[in-house]
Amino acid sequence: MNSRQRRGVILLLLSVLCAFGAFAGVLSVISDVNSKVGPEVSAYQLKSDVAPYTALSAGQFEKISMPKRWLSTNAVTDLSEVNGKIAVTQLRKGSLLQSDMMQRRPELQPGEQEIAIMIDAATGVAGKITPGATVNIYATFAGERDGDPSQSKVIVSNAKVLDVGKLTALEPRTDGTKSNMGTEAVPITFALNTLDTQRIAYAESFAEHVRLALLASGSDSTIRPGDRTYTLDKDK
Repeated sequence: MNSRQRRGVILLLLSVLCAFGAFAGVLSVISDVNSKVGPEVSAYQLKSDVAPYTALSAGQFEKISMPKRWLSTNAVTDLSEVNGKIAVTQLRKGSLLQSDMMQRRPELQPGEQEIAIMIDAATGVAGKITPGATVNIYATFAGERDGDPSQSKVIVSNAKVLDVGKLTALEPRTDGTKSNMGTEAVPITFALNTLDTQRIAYAESFAEHVRLALLASGSDSTIRPGDRTYTLDKDK
């Protein structure tokens, strides 16, 4: 073997050694990245915006994969968790689904009945009453006889709201009388016992107006018997 051949063999061996070195370097980088990123898990993100208090379903989300170590502790990795849940806030497209974004839809308890009534959108709801809220229900009645003062009564206290429907335009009355509601109303569904259900039905039929008062969470909403009825002469 002459000197030129020996140089060729040496260069070939050096090339092979460099190739092995580069390959080992790549493997080392991949191993380092894997050790830092860790295994991947499934998560779910929103396909589109979801309005507050809207019922959630599997079709509103798409499955993605991401490193487990990058997920927050309350990230949802099992889509069955959305069953029977509603959004608690406005959810934005592309947001990662987390457990604190949703809550279970309010349900009837033993001994309760479900009743829905139309409430004036302007004076009774104002967009702040949502499923799960607790309200007092007020009704105003005209005096029973001429000269009797009008009355405002707390018909039901601590009423649990099950559902809030969509804003509905009211049809003009055909009996020639003036409606005691505005031009738009919202159906509100409550969970009540039998007596409170009767009170609500009576108020919707005979009261001049029915209004809701939202109660703050955890507030003392006890109403003394003497405070359930109000007439203007009480302030004189």
